[in-house]
Amino acid sequence: MKSFSPAELATPQLQAYLQGAIAPRPIAFASTVDAEGRQNLSPFSFFNVFSANPPILVFSPARRVRGNTTKHTLENALATKEVVINVVNYDIVQQMSLSSTEYAEGVNEFEKAGLTPIASDVVKPFRVAESPVQFECKVNEVIALGTEGGAGNLIICEVVKLHISEAILDENGVIDQHKIDLVARLGGNWYSRSNMGLFEVPKPLVTLGIGVDAIPAHIKNDAFFSGNDLGMLGNIEALPSEEEIAIFAQESIALKGALSSDDRLNVNQLAKDYLEKQDILSAWKVLLAKI
Repeated sequence: MKSFSPAELATPQLQAYLQGAIAPRPIAFASTVDAEGRQNLSPFSFFNVFSANPPILVFSPARRVRGNTTKHTLENALATKEVVINVVNYDIVQQMSLSSTEYAEGVNEFEKAGLTPIASDVVKPFRVAESPVQFECKVNEVIALGTEGGAGNLIICEVVKLHISEAILDENGVIDQHKIDLVARLGGNWYSRSNMGLFEVPKPLVTLGIGVDAIPAHIKNDAFFSGNDLGMLGNIEALPSEEEIAIFAQESIALKGALSSDDRLNVNQLAKDYLEKQDILSAWKVLLAKI
């Protein structure tokens, strides 16, 4: 067995060991507003419930290891003392992941991730309509755990109102753990689906993804594609060029077959097949090829 003192390890290495060993972790999909009322949405896996009476949730936006800066969620929670914690199920995992991209201050992650903001009843931050359970919270206290990169900040939240989708309830009005289909975070790119097992979600680009809001309307509004599909399509730095698409169309037998059928459904299914292989660039080439 290998043994370490934390001081012997670089912060990224220590963090990787902690996140790999202490898992699966539930995900707090936190929506906040800044002092000017601009919306922010970001996920955090340092999160759990710590009390039922009063109902207390705690999550921790850590200081960035690179640059030792603080996250917008922390800054907003300190400024407004309000947050909505939305739970994450499998249906929105790709959009949730995309929202963790380090977009500039003032960029609306609801729009980038293609999620629907709905007004809260008690607090100012919007809820995520697609989340099966949403907790409106007042921030009771923020405890800084350090001043260096990687240091956590415990945001202690008291639930003032909760919203539960009827679609996840059983006949007794209790949350059905199969229906809610929660996901949790592990180390690296790994996630756990509560009733299915492990799966991977590649981390968002260090460079900024175009976002769901930049996807052409005829694709974004096509009911064939799920929120997860759109989240993956939005996680690309730039669309392929016409030349790249033309070369791909000439070389891909599968695409030639789909295009020759003059059926958009066949083209969409081929794109979805590439998304299932996490080949986002090829999916885009298929979708942008001309019928």
